[in-house]
Amino acid sequence: MTVEPMSVFPLVLDSSASQPPHVVIVGAGFAGLSAAKALAHSAVRATVIDRQNHHLFQPLLYQVATAALAPTQVATPVRAILRKQANTEVVLGEVIGVDADRKRVQLTDREITYDYLILATGARHAYFGQDDWERHAPGLKTIDDALALRNRILLAFEQAELEADDAERARLLTFVVVGGGATGVETAGAIAELAKRALRQDYRRVDPRSARILLLEAGPRLLASFPHELSAEATDAIQRLGVEVRLNTTVTGIDAASVSLADGKIATRCVIWAAGVQASPAAKWLGARADKAGRVCIGGDLRVPGLKDVFVIGDCAHVAGETGKPLPGIAPVAKQQGVYAARVIDAAIRGSVVTPFRYADRGAMATIGRKVAVADFHGFQLKGFVGWLIWCAAHIYFLIGFRNRIAVTLDWTWSFLTSERGGRLILGNPSTSTSADAAREAA
Repeated sequence: MTVEPMSVFPLVLDSSASQPPHVVIVGAGFAGLSAAKALAHSAVRATVIDRQNHHLFQPLLYQVATAALAPTQVATPVRAILRKQANTEVVLGEVIGVDADRKRVQLTDREITYDYLILATGARHAYFGQDDWERHAPGLKTIDDALALRNRILLAFEQAELEADDAERARLLTFVVVGGGATGVETAGAIAELAKRALRQDYRRVDPRSARILLLEAGPRLLASFPHELSAEATDAIQRLGVEVRLNTTVTGIDAASVSLADGKIATRCVIWAAGVQASPAAKWLGARADKAGRVCIGGDLRVPGLKDVFVIGDCAHVAGETGKPLPGIAPVAKQQGVYAARVIDAAIRGSVVTPFRYADRGAMATIGRKVAVADFHGFQLKGFVGWLIWCAAHIYFLIGFRNRIAVTLDWTWSFLTSERGGRLILGNPSTSTSADAAREAA
């Protein structure tokens, strides 16, 4: 993204000894935004850089993709969030590198100097060396991803309504979700609810309830990070919604017309990828050691070894937990790391130190459809409708903005009572979107 130079930010923004230390935060996701907010009362100047102008509540992004929520309900402008912080400014721009020797962040059209740097640049989809699959199996990381997938799902039903060939109609109404973690389970359940409830009376020639939704998982169970009993409950619940679950199933190929498995093919026009992530190029920028997923291997104070003024947090950081395994790429980890990095910087300015980072794991939750969820709070388990109510309350609570909380609450209540979904809009020109005929040619 190219940004026109602004008078507030010259092409080189220098820090000065006569001014408070300059903290540059790259990324306005959960980690970066938490760091910025935690520095609100510190004796620093903070600059938040992001290539998007909004903070995205990613845990609910799949609901935008499945027409349950609008984009504006899960995203909030970064400037609006930070406008009351007098010591913080926001730059819309794309970071392309870091010069750690000169202490400068390199953007497409300028450089910004720093005294402390916090990299919270997140992660993208990973296809295990098969990058050509991305064209046919997009993932969910941005609002653009969600809107494109929503168009794709809704267009499948529109094309099936007009399709004369039975085999092609079945292909159009087959949806495959790859990956049995929380994102995959929630997405598959939402598509099933959309097809079998929200759209069931909207078409004349095709019955949306005939849609086939498959959830593929390479491991032996869904929600592998949850206790076995909750994993089993989630599997039963999603199967009751009509989702076909295939465990110990490895994808060997994806094209415009099918998903290839070791034991055959699934004919489909719509594949959603929820199986893996690859960190941003932060490690490459810094010349730092990285793990197989590209995450920067950092110490207990979240600093890059050898660079005491550079922190890496969130999905692009490899931090070992108490078990020795890396902490998961989830919002609570990112938020706690953001607050901790801010504390370390504040302590350094004051001439004090803080103890190494320790993640306070408060549990995990996942929802299956509109009435069932599972939750594990370190041995205290919830499931079914009660679990779903807790899941709803937690996500509404952590949404940014009172307006968003009210809007999501009303939409969820209406959807629960009527099964309606208010976001069933195909945006753009449907005639230029991928049609069944074009997909046949591609195949």
